[in-house]
Amino acid sequence: MKLLILDRDGVINYDSDAYIKTLDEWIPLPGAIEAIARLSQAGWTVAVATNQSGIARGYYDLATLDAMHTRLRELVAEQGGELGLVVYCPHGPDDGCNCRKPKPGMLEQIAAYYAVALKDVWFVGDTSGDLTAAQAVDCQPVLVKTGKGQRTLAKALPTGTLVFDDLAAVAAQLLHS
Repeated sequence: MKLLILDRDGVINYDSDAYIKTLDEWIPLPGAIEAIARLSQAGWTVAVATNQSGIARGYYDLATLDAMHTRLRELVAEQGGELGLVVYCPHGPDDGCNCRKPKPGMLEQIAAYYAVALKDVWFVGDTSGDLTAAQAVDCQPVLVKTGKGQRTLAKALPTGTLVFDDLAAVAAQLLHS
């Protein structure tokens, strides 16, 4: 199985320090939907692991989050692709869960769902937490410069981190390698 795991905010859609709280605020980044669809058409399974502490903070509810993910699936399907498993952490940073990145719980959940080892599976994110979670389960950490990626790039990156301009560039590399 060719598996690719993506963070959501800042990788697939625009991010906001004020959180993405409504379906109207959930706006795909240029080329991201098409990249997921192209990967899917080429036999890749594309899964998503996303921290959504806005739920714990009371900024939006599960129905709103589900509507965002339904819209994401619809947009990918309109481009002829299919999105795999979407997992999220609804907890706040102080809740002590194992799913909130930089902890690896969501990545382990995806591995269990697909019954695969995560060694060398690419996990694409835009924050240090994403890269740390990838490292914890032997995924290949991949940083995109969208979202908070430029800020993250200014910090020390885990050894071996791959860096791309955006999700479209990641897809282009995977489809031509």
